[in-house]
Amino acid sequence: MEPYLQALKGHLIVSCQALPHEPLHSSFIMGRMARAAKEGGAYGIRANTREDIEEIKKNVDLPVIGIVKRDYPDSKIYITPTMKEVEELMEVKPEIIALDATREVRPGNLSLEDFVKEIRAKYPGQKLMADCSTVEEALYADKLGFDFIGTTLVGYTDQSRGDKIEADDFKIIRTILEKVSHPVIAEGNINTPEKAKRVIELGCFSVVVGSIITRPQLITKAFTDCLSELDK
Repeated sequence: MEPYLQALKGHLIVSCQALPHEPLHSSFIMGRMARAAKEGGAYGIRANTREDIEEIKKNVDLPVIGIVKRDYPDSKIYITPTMKEVEELMEVKPEIIALDATREVRPGNLSLEDFVKEIRAKYPGQKLMADCSTVEEALYADKLGFDFIGTTLVGYTDQSRGDKIEADDFKIIRTILEKVSHPVIAEGNINTPEKAKRVIELGCFSVVVGSIITRPQLITKAFTDCLSELDK
């Protein structure tokens, strides 16, 4: 593995994202968010859109996991769903491109296997991360040869609804770690330093943390919800 990716091993990746409806939606702000993450000790950044990644790369020299979130009418998949999004990302050359690797139907009814083959044929050196929601999806992504297996979508798909990534001492992560051959990146609802430490102890290659660091409206709401209990 390349030294710049090996450096991620055992360390924190911070997800710096703000969607159009969110208060911090701005490439400039995401660039500064990435800078703040680096100052705090992050070893990598996960980011959405070509524009944000371009700005982030002006601010930090950390490896980037790049995605483009886009909705298509014929599919529930929205994390780097087609080659259009891959092409956009390749303009800014993120070190890793993540894409939805769930069993949902892809836009144009393209299979995940054919999509991966298409990416590999055009960009054979590009590292790919599979955003999965179940153990079965992780095993299939591992078989397809994804460079990294992520737990990003656990609990967010119909087939994983109700699952919790941290349930029973991260049982889903432990099962995936036992069965796949590629490095596992833990992501999704890891909202305390202790949980981040635990998934690394279990054997994950790295851990991605997002909202609890980079979405102040959600952090604020956690405080106000707790205080509102005093009014009941």
